[in-house]
Amino acid sequence: MHMHLRTAIVGLILMVSPTAVFADQKVELFNGKDLTGWTKRGGNGSYRVEDGEIVGQSAPNTTNTFLCSDKEFGDFEMELDFKIDPKDNIFNSGVQIRSHSRPEKDKKSQKESERVFGYQVEIDTKADRPWTGGIYFEGGIKDKNGKLIMRGENGWMFPLKDNKAAQKERHLGEWNHLKIVAKGRHIQTWLNGVPAADLTDNDEKYFTPKGFLALQVHAVGQLKDTREVRFKNIKLTTLD
Repeated sequence: MHMHLRTAIVGLILMVSPTAVFADQKVELFNGKDLTGWTKRGGNGSYRVEDGEIVGQSAPNTTNTFLCSDKEFGDFEMELDFKIDPKDNIFNSGVQIRSHSRPEKDKKSQKESERVFGYQVEIDTKADRPWTGGIYFEGGIKDKNGKLIMRGENGWMFPLKDNKAAQKERHLGEWNHLKIVAKGRHIQTWLNGVPAADLTDNDEKYFTPKGFLALQVHAVGQLKDTREVRFKNIKLTTLD
């Protein structure tokens, strides 16, 4: 066979071969009926399934609570809808990606617990900080001496202070759509179809390539009047 013809055929095979492109695999994270495949970590907030939705509910005198996926993910595309209580600036939530946990005593209840840490796509309720879709590094990193290191600017790795378009897309008390794409060091988010965060984490020491997902119920101090956040239509596709 002529050398040029052989090269062309090999090139064509590579172009159409499944091994030459991304192998996308859809993952069922939430079955719509119960919390199979998820584990609660952290504080005493609670989670339940109601009408095909995961409902996170706050609790007084406890730290942040997280519903964590039992499986870990590295590169993926994730979409979900959320609705959060609009009552005040106390409560907030978020979606953890590539996260982990460490043993740590609950500072408020003094009980042994687990501290979740890692990248969080923020769901923010503050009137003066509409940074939903921004990226915050929850929990910080403990160095070998046990010292807590906050990543970014006081934990914020990609705040939305300069993204007015995304700020306007946050609608408290209504359903919002969140899209997250994580590929290597690049993490991007969209809020209701509008680009929000675009982070490239080039920190060789603290970059986290893989970990679990989690849905957050934030601490509310001593507030006994509960707050809720709801999640539905949770979809994830791995990017191999």
